[in-house]
Amino acid sequence: EVQLVESGGGLVQPGGSLLLSCAASGFAFSTYSMNWVRQAPGKGLEWVSAIDSSGRNAAYADSVKDRFSCSRDNAKNITYLQMNSLKPEDTAIYYCAKAPGWSQRGQGTQVTVSA
Repeated sequence: EVQLVESGGGLVQPGGSLLLSCAASGFAFSTYSMNWVRQAPGKGLEWVSAIDSSGRNAAYADSVKDRFSCSRDNAKNITYLQMNSLKPEDTAIYYCAKAPGWSQRGQGTQVTVSA
């Protein structure tokens, strides 16, 4: 059974940083790409970032490019999302998901960016 557990969310001021983690189990983590998606209040799911199975290649939505960085540790079965220069519009529940797509995702972690 695929299990994904996100952590690291919280309340942060604009301009601040957060590091999200996603612990994976129940599948061969090192052989799958991983996605990060988010859902802002009242809106649908938005793709944020993807990282390939090796961790050498990552892609980002234009809205977070140059501010967010995705990485992974295949020895620990964890993927990370480093979020810098946070903006109020980054407020959302953040999910990691086993690629392809994001139907298999965790319970999410809340990120609130507010003064």
